[in-house]
Amino acid sequence: MSSVFTKIINGEIPCYKIYEDDKTLSFLNINPETRGHVLVIPKIEVEKVYDLPQDYFQALMDSAKKIAQHMDKKLGTRIVWKIIGKDVPHAHVHLLPFDETWTKDRVIETTPEEFEQIRQELELPS
Repeated sequence: MSSVFTKIINGEIPCYKIYEDDKTLSFLNINPETRGHVLVIPKIEVEKVYDLPQDYFQALMDSAKKIAQHMDKKLGTRIVWKIIGKDVPHAHVHLLPFDETWTKDRVIETTPEEFEQIRQELELPS
């Protein structure tokens, strides 16, 4: 059975895309812990980041770095990286703009209009 991320990659589930290349896709987390919470995923379904083939691991890290640097410039704040690997069985990196009010498992209610505004603010050319 495909993960929710594979369904996003295949276009079966919509997303607020931030960046895409041949090996990775990034989009806004629909349950954001901070405003601008982005997920970066490889375009292959492998459960653990450390089990990715080297070329996909490197592509994932390169994309996460590129997006984090872009987010830092756009938002003017440090970007926190999280790799947890338990919420969805598909390797991924969380990029969260630093927020002093952050608490574990917090979800910020966000409207579709707010998601679209954030997407436009953070989108990178592919």
